[in-house]
Amino acid sequence: MDWLLLCQLASTLPLVGLIWTIQLVHYPLFEVVGEETQLEYQKRHMSRITWVVGPLMLVEILAATGLWMLAPGDPWALSGAVLVAIIWASTALIQVPCHAKLVEGFDARAHRRLVNSNWIRTIAWTLRGVIVLIMVTDYA
Repeated sequence: MDWLLLCQLASTLPLVGLIWTIQLVHYPLFEVVGEETQLEYQKRHMSRITWVVGPLMLVEILAATGLWMLAPGDPWALSGAVLVAIIWASTALIQVPCHAKLVEGFDARAHRRLVNSNWIRTIAWTLRGVIVLIMVTDYA
């Protein structure tokens, strides 16, 4: 369980910092990228961000699932797993479709939906960060 908790810590905390940067800086700036460069910018964003978040999210979901399976009665492990499920569902069902729309050209409505709906992930990852820190102090 120690190595799973370490993997959880090493994946979740960077994602917390990253999601706040995305929420407050990166996504809002999409609207100021010029029309002539918007398509290329969006495509590059999607291909590059995947290399950053993909491995971290994969480690995070595997570690969260492992912790929950090893300690199914632990409320922190359960809460963490539920939050990961919320993050993945939000990503797949809301944010990815918004990005797909923006790849076609800037769409103010899709951009607003992306920024506003991303608060789901921002809050969920922040809560996960708190939970992981609690788990580390509880199990240390």
